[in-house]
Amino acid sequence: MKQRLASLDILRGADMFLLLFIGPVIRAFCEVYPDGTAWLSQQMNHTAWAGFTLWDIIMPLFLFMSGITIPFSMARYREGQKPDGRFYLKLLKRFCLLFLLGWIVQGNLLEFDWKLFHPYANTLQAIAVGYVVTALLFVHCKPRWQIVAAVILFAAYWIAFACTGMNLDGQDNIAMTIDKAVLGPHRDGVKWADGVWRFRKSYQYTWILSSLNFAVTVLLGCFAGQILKNEKLSQSKRALQVALTGTALTAAGLAISPLFPIIKKIWSSSMTLFSGGICFLLVALTYWLVDVRGWHKGADWLKVYGMNAITAYFLGEFVRFTSVSESFLHGLGGLPWYPVLIALADASILLGILVVMYRSKVFLKV
Repeated sequence: MKQRLASLDILRGADMFLLLFIGPVIRAFCEVYPDGTAWLSQQMNHTAWAGFTLWDIIMPLFLFMSGITIPFSMARYREGQKPDGRFYLKLLKRFCLLFLLGWIVQGNLLEFDWKLFHPYANTLQAIAVGYVVTALLFVHCKPRWQIVAAVILFAAYWIAFACTGMNLDGQDNIAMTIDKAVLGPHRDGVKWADGVWRFRKSYQYTWILSSLNFAVTVLLGCFAGQILKNEKLSQSKRALQVALTGTALTAAGLAISPLFPIIKKIWSSSMTLFSGGICFLLVALTYWLVDVRGWHKGADWLKVYGMNAITAYFLGEFVRFTSVSESFLHGLGGLPWYPVLIALADASILLGILVVMYRSKVFLKV
């Protein structure tokens, strides 16, 4: 990337810090001290169905920021260079690696048991789908046609629900029906017992139809990136334009929520607009503070997470640091706040690894 946004590294880092450090520690605290912490606990978990919490912005922001990078990293293709075989090979490689990491993190790949394999069930795979769609549109289409494509994807998702009477039952909506029909026993949330499988009623996340709106979320990030790269505007005006776009999208999401509620688990249409709007606003604020005003002292440490975001996510979601923490701290197991201490130790081990990588200038990219 020829022009690197410090604000993007910091905001991405804040997203990962919330996911991998703040969230686990606060959840452990709320479990030990439940009195008076119900609201805090709610914010550190996904909404049961309709609604939106702080935890619900983590995945949309991760997807959104993957889109922001595209206008910078692929600028040469908008400036006249034609994509060749190496471009498509690199895009395919990124797609495959993200899917592979997703299989390891949440797809049960390393169980080495075919019946437990989940081919599509992870944030990294949602990024893979959205990134490929957005990259191809950015390289081959002018901005107005990118917007048209986003509208078509958005409309196709809504139409699918409209054609089924806007059924929003957690187990019977069109998105869930498609996942059950296509993925069958390999859908995440399936329970096996005595060689027989069944769908868990508690599992309500959808992936295949929701991919339409995953792509829209990444496209929204790409639109934000194109605004931030527009050298015809001053930096302050870029921040303002991103903020105004975010305000409009947030308002639009709230406006249509009575017709199509904000439901993160199925990536509903109102959720796509509402979360996209929040992402625009967060990017505008961070860009203005960091890149425009230069106020980044005290926040640069977040780059430890932000510049190795995929690595941080993979290690945090896959590696069980608890075995290490308990090896050294098991003697304190009788303390009431022991779970909080273990959560803090787990998060600190991961942070330590990322600090070493950052200081050694080791940045793993997919």
